[in-house]
Amino acid sequence: MADNARTGRIAKRIQEIVANALEHQIKDRRLELITVTDTRVTGDLHNATVYYTVRGRDINEEPDLDQAAEALHRHRGQLRKIVGDVLSVRFTPTLEFEFDEVPQASAHMEGLLAKAKARDEELARLRQQARPAGDEDPYKDSE
Repeated sequence: MADNARTGRIAKRIQEIVANALEHQIKDRRLELITVTDTRVTGDLHNATVYYTVRGRDINEEPDLDQAAEALHRHRGQLRKIVGDVLSVRFTPTLEFEFDEVPQASAHMEGLLAKAKARDEELARLRQQARPAGDEDPYKDSE
């Protein structure tokens, strides 16, 4: 078993190698819009999960996740060979690719927090202008 520090270093290095290979070495237009966000390696260093996101070619265009996943699956062996050549460890980990949903979930949460903040500010403004419905001090003695 590898220690956690070594596992983390190898995961980081695999992330860099795969990102560099996608950008410079593998020529596939479907891979141009992929960003490698994170990599996790098992404790025995035999499996690595590479997390990625895909952006659209245009701001208003939705990314084609199926095409990106298929392209990564198709080039998985080539990427593993590149990782093995650069890493020079006894056993090159197998690569699995998973779409990283954290950025979308984070953006959704940011939107919800912005809505809640706007509503809080609106309620604070209404509270400042509020007047009591009856007497200001309903418990005063009318003697």
